[in-house]
Amino acid sequence: MPVKLLEPFVISLGSFESANNVVVVIRTDSGLTGFGECSPFLSINGESMETCQVVGMYLAKMLIGQNPADIQFAAQRMDRVIYGNSSIKSAFDMALYDLASQESGLPLFAFLGGKNDKELVTDYTVSLDDKHKMVADAISIKERGFQTIKVKLGESCEKDVERIRLIRAAVGAEIPLRIDANQGWDPATAIAILQALEPFHIQHCEEPIPRWNFMELPTVRRHSPIPIMADESCGDHHDAKRLIELGACDLINIKLGKSSGIFNALKIIQLAEKAGIQLQIGGFLESRLGFTAAAHLALVSENIRYCDFDTPLMFTEDPISGGITYGKSGVISLPDAIGLGASVDEDYLGKLVRVEVY
Repeated sequence: MPVKLLEPFVISLGSFESANNVVVVIRTDSGLTGFGECSPFLSINGESMETCQVVGMYLAKMLIGQNPADIQFAAQRMDRVIYGNSSIKSAFDMALYDLASQESGLPLFAFLGGKNDKELVTDYTVSLDDKHKMVADAISIKERGFQTIKVKLGESCEKDVERIRLIRAAVGAEIPLRIDANQGWDPATAIAILQALEPFHIQHCEEPIPRWNFMELPTVRRHSPIPIMADESCGDHHDAKRLIELGACDLINIKLGKSSGIFNALKIIQLAEKAGIQLQIGGFLESRLGFTAAAHLALVSENIRYCDFDTPLMFTEDPISGGITYGKSGVISLPDAIGLGASVDEDYLGKLVRVEVY
């Protein structure tokens, strides 16, 4: 499901002009249909649309004839079929949870044990760019009414500090700023930049150093006046356990495309609750389909304090029926429909390249 973006989305790991997503549709012999979606990232999970199609056939063949409500079995079998490939596994996981919650007659959040009783609000992201373009984008985001601005960084100390100085001066002192280096700094640079940014009241910083260097993350955290959020270094619950035991982060960013789906994401949430760590639910470049699943997940725990659901607003077209809607100031509305409550428009679905497994 390739969808062109309104303008390039730029992070320290690269520039993206379209969302190259994959949709999984699972149909049962009882007449139910479950939808899932993933947004593979070569630079983060090592997957692409092409690899997802190939691996997806292996996973689909394994699931044929199985009980779609037995998600634990499906998750374990997918891991036995192939290592890694968390993105495409998350799309199957999402579709299975859609089916299981439909079969139970419950909205997905209720099936997961959550309640639709808290306000979900997304930030909006400023891509990494020329400092003047980033300032203009930040001003536009504020004028559109968003309550929080997220800023992509990950270059040099001089350039990144200057970007934030100019953005803070332009948008004022009241609106919260979050930053995301996407692994762009080495530990010493990260510490220098985070200390230099202390006067600008940054809410938190995502993944300041390369994920493979996670043993240095506790040192960065100790020297940082800004709370550290683990992102790329925390894929699944095993990563979360390791980071928590190391004291490496103040917060964790859960993305279904990293965790292999909801099944493992729930395990991360349990670990975070036990450790008293706050959480953000985010994503890659999923459409409203994928972020509807993320919104359901965001309702299962009080430790989930932040939402990063802005990328569907960057699409040039919206092929999704049902699902979350975006209101004033970035407020997310999630309907109480049974199951996931979102699907891909049938006419649009019919135009996509497809692989069918019976």
